[in-house]
Amino acid sequence: MKPKFTYAIRPRLPEKLAFLGELAGNIWWEWHYDAIDLFRRISRHRWAESRGNPCHVLLHVEQERLNYLSREEGFLNHMQRVREAFNAYLTEPRWFQRVHGNRSDVRIAYFSAEYGLSSALPIYSGGLGILSGDHLKTASDMGLPLVAIGMAYRLGYFHQYLNIDGWQQERYDENDFYNLPMQKVLDDAGDWLTIDIPYLTRPVKVAIWRVNVGRVPLYLMSTNLPENRPEDRVITDQLYGGDKEMRIRQEIVLGIGGMVLLRRLGIKPTVYHMNEGHSAFMGLERVRLQMGEHNLDFNTAFEATYSNDCFTTHTPVPAGNDVFSLDALRKYLGPLATELALDWQKFAELGQGSDIAGSNDYCMTIAAIKTASCVNGVSRLHAHVSRGMWQQLWPELPRDEVPIRAVTNGIHLYSWISHDLASLLDRYIGPAWHDDPLLPELWNRIYEIPDEELWRTHERRRARLVAFARARLESQLAARGASIEEITGASEVLNPEALSIGFARRFATYKRGNLLFRDLERLKRLCADRDRPVQFLYAGKAHPRDDEGKKVIREIIHQAREEHLRFRVVFLEDYDIIVARYLVQGCDIWLNTPRRPQEASGTSGMKAVANGALHMSILDGWWDQAYHKDYGWAIGSGEEYDDIDYQDEVEGHAIYDLLEREAVPLFFKRSVAGIPREWVGMMKRSMANLIPRFSSHRMLFNYIDEAYLPADAANRELTADGYKRSRDLAGWRARVDANWKAVQIVNIEASQLDELIVGDRLQVRATVNTGKLSAADVRVEVFSGPVDSRRGFQNPQGTEMQLDPAGNGEHPVFVATLIAPQSGYFGFTVRVMPKHPDLRHKFAAYYLTWANGDE
Repeated sequence: MKPKFTYAIRPRLPEKLAFLGELAGNIWWEWHYDAIDLFRRISRHRWAESRGNPCHVLLHVEQERLNYLSREEGFLNHMQRVREAFNAYLTEPRWFQRVHGNRSDVRIAYFSAEYGLSSALPIYSGGLGILSGDHLKTASDMGLPLVAIGMAYRLGYFHQYLNIDGWQQERYDENDFYNLPMQKVLDDAGDWLTIDIPYLTRPVKVAIWRVNVGRVPLYLMSTNLPENRPEDRVITDQLYGGDKEMRIRQEIVLGIGGMVLLRRLGIKPTVYHMNEGHSAFMGLERVRLQMGEHNLDFNTAFEATYSNDCFTTHTPVPAGNDVFSLDALRKYLGPLATELALDWQKFAELGQGSDIAGSNDYCMTIAAIKTASCVNGVSRLHAHVSRGMWQQLWPELPRDEVPIRAVTNGIHLYSWISHDLASLLDRYIGPAWHDDPLLPELWNRIYEIPDEELWRTHERRRARLVAFARARLESQLAARGASIEEITGASEVLNPEALSIGFARRFATYKRGNLLFRDLERLKRLCADRDRPVQFLYAGKAHPRDDEGKKVIREIIHQAREEHLRFRVVFLEDYDIIVARYLVQGCDIWLNTPRRPQEASGTSGMKAVANGALHMSILDGWWDQAYHKDYGWAIGSGEEYDDIDYQDEVEGHAIYDLLEREAVPLFFKRSVAGIPREWVGMMKRSMANLIPRFSSHRMLFNYIDEAYLPADAANRELTADGYKRSRDLAGWRARVDANWKAVQIVNIEASQLDELIVGDRLQVRATVNTGKLSAADVRVEVFSGPVDSRRGFQNPQGTEMQLDPAGNGEHPVFVATLIAPQSGYFGFTVRVMPKHPDLRHKFAAYYLTWANGDE
């Protein structure tokens, strides 16, 4: 029997405490310690049982307690202090307003499948979601006019627990949205706002929730409505759940539904950012809307939307990209192709062009790349890897010129730095680091912190981590059905004074969570050393369908039961934001062992470094560009292997060599006062140099300068005067498409090709047959640089050649002058590509013609 009606009864907030309800409804409290302390002060028990959810605290706290607090002067003073900080944060000009003025005409729409904002809002799985959450928090801190779009997952991502054999099990807990920091969005009549999602083969209604992230609104969509069919209500049940067809439906809701939602809310962004390919249908829906609203053809509308779509790719491995069969896709998006006036083959080609998607497949990453003028990877190395993965989209282009740039990820410092360390930084650096953490001179003040204070602060956090790990291990052993002896022994695991090494991340096989266990004898010696004890803390989830990843977890559990390891190696279940914070704030070394180059970025290491941990990692992801011997350790020298067993052997030994010969002796080298001064010196150098470089403020600055503002400006130019320049650009591209095959380089001449002296000038002339195109339609470049023994270019550069006004032959002649830069063996060739002033980058037309290499 189920109730016909349901309703919630909340305690009545006394008038003096009314602000608490407003504060609980804005996740601003998540990264402001004073606000967290305020809610914890109401009821520590309710705060702990809710995993830090103030809405739960206010819903379940006793009425008598609230009545008492409304009269308690200390609490009221604390609340007033938080209220003043909160109101100032929401109303005072932030960085964007101070620098760019009141640009109310700029608005960024940010689409992501997951957001890791708080443990109280479990709609994230891992690194992608945490990055999205940090993106929103930083946008709020900077005053960036941004609105975010996502999904309200009823079951979120799974909770992990291990059975008695150490095999991962999944449990899905239902999210009670009425008890989370989110609110229903209401329409003008005061009813819950719903929208209708097209292309799901039948009408599906979506209800809208709002999460306030400081100054940034995050809108979440849910199909869990009684008026929907049961099979439609579950579309927004699980993050990354279901089969391929379910994923198509989810991504239609995210990308196309997100656009429907923005229009329903009356929000008109000027820039659109797809965080990963899950929302790639958004780009096509934008084209459809532009066609209908402005009576445009497909090509004109595409040029306009392409100009201000941005895309961030996060995966460096082919398997990480969503690929759907065309048959499954056509079932849903056949009507969209018709509305776009595209035959199905043309529609399918928008998601094809690489071996990752076959002739009967559609790749969401390719679709996002083809519909976005600004594409980036999330670290310097990852951008290089991505250029290789997607080079087939520009088959004539050298890998290093594929137009995928790097915007390296960063972390929201105030969300991840411990309260203890933040207070220490406030005393010695000043509070300016909260809002403007990029000033190098600011972080140089870290050297003014006395070694004793920094070390004692870090020791307190390590002791707190050990206490947390013991309590968590005891509860998970009891739930697993372990023996009384094992459960009792949990209170004795780990040593608060031991060198603590953390490894926490998704348990995919390429991350090699079990690498240390290849040499059990060396591991046992490290853990059994009473004079210089070392311990390891593991955490992380394998994807529910990744049995190989689950085997890695089980291996760690089994090995950790060994006599010399069971008190020094622990695995903490159900890795989430809470576990992550304890680990990155309390570990001494953060270990990362991916197979290079399969780590896109790796922000957990950034979080640990910001808390004073030293990083020990393969040179992959962010560490490839961050590593310096003064900041941590590199495992290997950036080698890549074909034989992975040999790689594991070599790099496993390298870790033990670093630990035994460098890290462990350095950690236990103490002064008379018991301070490892050389270790603390490395902590300071690491923090001073890496924190400003890998903060999310720097990341947002990169996006604003390199993507958002240029995209906004380009779109304004293309859409002005009734889309005149979009129409012109579309017409020009049609002419290029029809005539490019006739373009060829007829002749190349050089002033001299004998031996040159450094500083000599070499004039190059190229005659180009442009066919029915004009000289203004092409960009001719001399492509030059050092040449190796195989006649391959090394770090070449393209120099644009200018039209020779004196040329009077049948075809235009282009000239350029090269200066011999240094001694060595050099070479050049000539290439031609389409040119138009409104192309967002010089390879946006895709065509490229090279001179014959034997000329």
